Amino acid sequence: MPNGKVAGQRCIQLDENNLCKLFNKPERPPVCLQFKPMRDVCGDSNEAAMKIITELELLT
Repeated sequence: MPNGKVAGQRCIQLDENNLCKLFNKPERPPVCLQFKPMRDVCGDSNEAAMKIITELELLT
């Protein structure tokens, strides 16, 4: 996503299992490489993660 993404928008690089299609590839963006999943950001499920991350994106 060369120009970033809108808050709440699902990353186009996620597959049907919410796994990154760019994992371990050189074109993976630095922001993704630096992200460290934590419970307070990701919650306990995909649904919780999307809700929390969307809220954080809207605040920043």
